[in-house]
Amino acid sequence: MVAGICSISLIIHESHSLKDKRMVVKSIVEKVKNRFNVSIAEVGDNDVWQRAELGIAAVGNDRAFVNSVMDKVMNFIENLHLAEVIDQKIEIINC
Repeated sequence: MVAGICSISLIIHESHSLKDKRMVVKSIVEKVKNRFNVSIAEVGDNDVWQRAELGIAAVGNDRAFVNSVMDKVMNFIENLHLAEVIDQKIEIINC
């Protein structure tokens, strides 16, 4: 079994309240869930208006496949242009 874990830090420039931020984060999370078979959630910077940290996890039986899925998810989030990606980390774990 291979597990892929990804952390993405975002800046949401157009956010002026927590409500604005939640709308953007919810949109990103729903679009990723609908497109990819991964788990995704907001895991940090919960009370900061213009920053968000998303955690993403995927499990599979092939390291290359899991890495490919994580790369595609990160590219998808960047191409949504809803927020600026300022940091991203991927860790692939062989279990």
